Amino acid sequence: MKKIPQIVMALLLFATFSCNNAKKGEETETQASAESFELVRDSTKVSFVAYKTTDKVPVGGEFTNINISDFGSGDTALEAMDGTEFSIPVSSLFTNDPTGTRDPKILEFFFGALENTELISGVFKVGADKQCAIDVTLNGQTETIPLTYTTENDTKFVFDGVMDLANWDALGAVASINKACEALHTGSDGVSKTWSEVAVHAEVLLAKL
Repeated sequence: MKKIPQIVMALLLFATFSCNNAKKGEETETQASAESFELVRDSTKVSFVAYKTTDKVPVGGEFTNINISDFGSGDTALEAMDGTEFSIPVSSLFTNDPTGTRDPKILEFFFGALENTELISGVFKVGADKQCAIDVTLNGQTETIPLTYTTENDTKFVFDGVMDLANWDALGAVASINKACEALHTGSDGVSKTWSEVAVHAEVLLAKL
């Protein structure tokens, strides 16, 4: 009978030891699964494709200067990016035109026909079910562009969307650049056309901390 308390004590010690180890394991697992992210400096790339002629011939370009602010934190990369603000100086436009005439024309006859055109600014947003979008301010107006995306290891994200300039009341600027480039935007049918739809593309590189 004297051995019973010793057995009970041994069982209690074993149970306590097992519970403590289980809690430590849970804490370790939680710490291992929780990650934070930061934006890799100067890694963000923003490009676009505009279209001319009735055949919708693509004309690509990019912005070489993107300012990022309010990059947050989170257990996932998308959580960290939610609410990130950006501003793009339109003067950083680059279309790799060998003649050197396209960029000045776009700056003068397209952006110059808009209001408050020094910057394109916006906010990156993540909604329900990881749906992504950007609220873009252009021509004094803010509208939303839904985005699709792909990712590699939650460190590289590629976003794509379509911007219809009509939503920013920018059709006057579209007509302005079309007139300035009338001959270049005329197709085999003899019609000069500049499309209001612009494909937007962004690449973001993150680092896990």
